[in-house]
Amino acid sequence: MNTEQDARLDWFKSSYSSGEGGACVEVAADATLIRVRDSKERGGPRLAFARGAWAGFVADLGRDRV
Repeated sequence: MNTEQDARLDWFKSSYSSGEGGACVEVAADATLIRVRDSKERGGPRLAFARGAWAGFVADLGRDRV
């Protein structure tokens, strides 16, 4: 993903993030993928997950399986 494409994504982080520069991740969704990046290093590497894989991961978090 290039910088221009990245700028078009709507990145967000949890409302539980304090905004004090802590260890947070930001998440953005496009038509096919969920993208995750470090909030402290926005220009750094990103992870990309298929929507179904991300949904399963989040569901498992809610069940304390991760």
